[in-house]
Amino acid sequence: MSSVEVRAQQPEPATSLIPTLPGAHYTDPALFAREQQRIFQRNWFAAARSSDLPEPGKFRTVDVGGESVLIVRGRDRSLRAFLNVCRHRGARLCTEDAGEVRRSLQCPYHAWTYGLDGKLIAAPNLTSMNDVNRDEYGLIGVALREWLGTVWVCLADEPPSFADTVQAAVTGRLGEGDVIEKWGIDELVVGRRITYDVKANWKLIVENFMECYHCATIHPELTEVLPEFADGYAAQYYVGHGAEFGEEVTGFTIDGQTGFDRLAGVDEHHDRRYYAITVNPQVFINLVPDHVIFHRMYPMAVDRTIVECDWLYPRSVIDSGADLSRSVELFHRVNEQDFEACERCQPAMSSKAYAAGGVLVPSEHHIGEFRDWVADAISD
Repeated sequence: MSSVEVRAQQPEPATSLIPTLPGAHYTDPALFAREQQRIFQRNWFAAARSSDLPEPGKFRTVDVGGESVLIVRGRDRSLRAFLNVCRHRGARLCTEDAGEVRRSLQCPYHAWTYGLDGKLIAAPNLTSMNDVNRDEYGLIGVALREWLGTVWVCLADEPPSFADTVQAAVTGRLGEGDVIEKWGIDELVVGRRITYDVKANWKLIVENFMECYHCATIHPELTEVLPEFADGYAAQYYVGHGAEFGEEVTGFTIDGQTGFDRLAGVDEHHDRRYYAITVNPQVFINLVPDHVIFHRMYPMAVDRTIVECDWLYPRSVIDSGADLSRSVELFHRVNEQDFEACERCQPAMSSKAYAAGGVLVPSEHHIGEFRDWVADAISD
């Protein structure tokens, strides 16, 4: 038997180890296309921050499961979502990531024009086509919900229960349904937004976020603030558990020094603690006493993911002109360290050494649950 053949063999996993997905799940464009259809087009997707669209006519376009979704605030100040496709010849209505229109959305190809509510209101020679029902040729709507100051959309004809999926993920992590409300996320303001272009499969990023087996190795600043992370157990390992700040740490900042006043709704039980939440398939929520860090992932290709990260603070902090840099820098470094690690893994996903996948240690058991969720979602 050659040495190559020996290396290609996979040992029987020890009973304490849990297998991961096979490597092809991180590299195969066909599997990624199936995920787009069966995961991202069927589940609730955090598309934008509601405050990104403050006034009527403000719009944003977002790639969701391979579809361009147009989110716009109407004249009645309600948010609506549509497929970003003209009903005439299929031209894309809005080609920019974000912008503003006055009263309507007009196709730049043949000038078919839609109200901000999606209704067809005008087109060249439309008045001479009396048999055309304008209601039937409006934009195709997409289900939309607002929660935690976030616009969630779902492309499914019959979206899953928002309460049983998105809200249940938060409840399952924190242990109680109303705990998340203590942070008042709806009312917080974006103090800083950083967009990361990560050359890695979206699942590698989710799996990395869910565990802290790597924390002692690559997150020296984070483990200084949260010493228990050096033991390899992530905050998500325990329902309702928040990782406690170190004894000398007074704030969730790059140097562990005092940040800002505790958010008004956060009680002493949740003070000096960090909580991490994963909402499948593409949201991370990080809760600390004085701010919230909210990640939205946008899978663009099998080996590329855009991650948009918002640091959220009370309006009083933003209006005061306070320096956010020490507060932002801690998790910005964590993000850079994590994404570098994910990019280091991505090339090896196509190696024969990883053809059957890798293994998870017991402290990563919840990644096994994510693996099963993905496998079930894309199965025939």
